[in-house]
Amino acid sequence: MLETGMRNQENAAAAAGLSGSGKVFWNLAGPTLYERAIARGEARLSATGALVVESGIASGAAPLTRYRVGEPAEASEGTTPEGTTSEATALLGRAAFDVLRDDMLAHASGRTLFAQDLHVAIAPGQIRRLRVFTEHAWHALAIRNLMQAPERDSIGGFVPDITLFCLPAFRPDADRHGIAGPGLIAEDAEAGLLLVSGTLDLGHVEQALVAHVGDVLAGAGALTLSGAASLDAEGGLTLFLGPADSGKSALAGALTADPRFVLIADGPLGWSRDGVFGLFTGRRRRVHALDGKGGFGTILENVPLDADSREPDLSAAPAARAVLPGSEAGHAGAARTLFLVSCDGFGVLPAIARLSPEQAVYHLLSGYTAPAEDGAPRARFAPDRHPAAGAHLLRELIAGGDTVCWLVNTGWSGGQAGRGVRIPSEASHILVAAALDGSLAAGAFRPDPHFGFEVPVEVEGVEAKLLDPVGAWANRRDHAVAAKRLVGMFAENFARFEAEVDPEVREAQPRMAIAAE
Repeated sequence: MLETGMRNQENAAAAAGLSGSGKVFWNLAGPTLYERAIARGEARLSATGALVVESGIASGAAPLTRYRVGEPAEASEGTTPEGTTSEATALLGRAAFDVLRDDMLAHASGRTLFAQDLHVAIAPGQIRRLRVFTEHAWHALAIRNLMQAPERDSIGGFVPDITLFCLPAFRPDADRHGIAGPGLIAEDAEAGLLLVSGTLDLGHVEQALVAHVGDVLAGAGALTLSGAASLDAEGGLTLFLGPADSGKSALAGALTADPRFVLIADGPLGWSRDGVFGLFTGRRRRVHALDGKGGFGTILENVPLDADSREPDLSAAPAARAVLPGSEAGHAGAARTLFLVSCDGFGVLPAIARLSPEQAVYHLLSGYTAPAEDGAPRARFAPDRHPAAGAHLLRELIAGGDTVCWLVNTGWSGGQAGRGVRIPSEASHILVAAALDGSLAAGAFRPDPHFGFEVPVEVEGVEAKLLDPVGAWANRRDHAVAAKRLVGMFAENFARFEAEVDPEVREAQPRMAIAAE
């Protein structure tokens, strides 16, 4: 292949299995990737300087199944009680993976590729060397935004620990590869090889990287979580954790609008006995007003541009993403406060509740959220089973750091989505601030009859009905039916890993018997 740019001459395209008539542009800087992306018709330049791209699905694609090299006999650790593999992970035999890998390399060898040598954090001050080959210049720029670039003078000796191929134009063949496309993630963990194809959505690239690094962290006694972390002026760490689209980044962003707080990480996080750290340096998040319209270096996904002014129209892109560059991965010590954020579209959860450490473990493992889709709520739980060691470590980290835990609902009150009302963001901000300054804990609490956690009786500046879901509903019986249904969903999901957790965590689950009024 024709190769240009700064690289390790002894470990370049051929070392990755590439040989053919294609081209590889190595380690192009941001402005050059801008030029390439625009010249190739992949992106447009906005009036604000941001690069605007279309990744195919305006609302963000669902996670892809992750195919790992392994034989069926190895599936016992990652199966549901019924003996089937989990929704997010499946096994692919060595022979089938090798065919897929060779076909993808043959496809890539005849194309123009953009290669980037980067770093991904696995602990404060520790990295894995990541090499990425992409078919699109904007993908190379986006991944470069998220990761830390090594010093230029070290690239000549760069040897990757992880190699990722991102090939949106490659489509797997169900008969030949045993995988129904169009999109796929396949991984040979032992070789440090990740394959992503059939998708332009950058979220799938993130998914592949985070899953692989998460396995590395698990082996080193660390957890991989999704969230945002901020530090106050005294060095106190606040964590916002939760599923995608739960609102954790918005809450963290609103908090750090206060100059007393600084955002140190937003995205995939590692949490170990040594503290909390960001895996990435940059951020990929929903576009919010506080992001503005981006500047030079920012990538806006699926945001329309005005035909004349080239101004981004954020009002027409409620679910768009922004990829914001960063400088280094942030890290801090033990968490002082933990907010588990959920968007409850069924209108059952209160706006805030205080959790015991065991309840915090239960809700974090459950990973529940239910955003509105087509006007109605759709429940989601964490797709992967969580190993017992992870649950034990999580409980240890919360208890060891004397972490105060809260559940925040950014969803609906007084009825499910489409009938009730959305909890105002201003109310959520007041509740978070009251939890952090200690005034919330100083007030009176009542136990929630369904979930058992403690709910504040009143908070200045917040409507009482937001704290009392039953009172917010026009009909108490309708609320009881909705609560019973949600408790049932939690119980069904928890059955996947109930036997793996401590008895105290099992006791923290909601009870069907008390969900009928």
